[in-house]
Amino acid sequence: MSIHLTLLCAPGGDATVDPLLGDAHLSEHGMNMAGHARAVLSPHQPAVRTPSIRCSETADAIGLVASSEPLLRDLDVGTWQGRAVRDIAATDPDGFSAWRTDPDATPHDGESVRQLCRRAADWLSGVAPDTGRAVAIAEAAVVRAVLVGAMAVPARGFWHLTVPPLSAFLLTRRDDGWDVRFGRRRLRSVPRPTAISWG
Repeated sequence: MSIHLTLLCAPGGDATVDPLLGDAHLSEHGMNMAGHARAVLSPHQPAVRTPSIRCSETADAIGLVASSEPLLRDLDVGTWQGRAVRDIAATDPDGFSAWRTDPDATPHDGESVRQLCRRAADWLSGVAPDTGRAVAIAEAAVVRAVLVGAMAVPARGFWHLTVPPLSAFLLTRRDDGWDVRFGRRRLRSVPRPTAISWG
């Protein structure tokens, strides 16, 4: 029995690079990027995704039939939902700074980073031992939280993990924990057969 989980970051929705927080449809560029991932992900692999528009469209573009997993839902940013990151940093610099440095901070009255990490760890520990090869499509925050759990690092390490759009992380279950392979690929909007590399 083994688990080989490909954790795939959906395009968009990352507070470190995107102007707006919250769920949204994929941009045309994001849709093109996701479509090129089809070359490396088998449509026959069991797949789950966060219950978001973004991840649903990513799975569709890849050609994966992915079931929605509530435990993998994106970080709840409360009153910051739909707001521009730049605006939040300008109008609430202390709150924004606390959010990015303190895993227990909830200046938006939503969910803390630590709560997200616990939820992601609960999901990861519940993956069936006979799962085999599978794919999970999630927003960058959820990918970070799953990696924090898989590597058993403190929640304060959350923001120190770089998770580019459509980056893939390969998690393999061992008897005493998870092995994590940080594979990164760059996908371009123009189809090129050599544009995908697992690193």
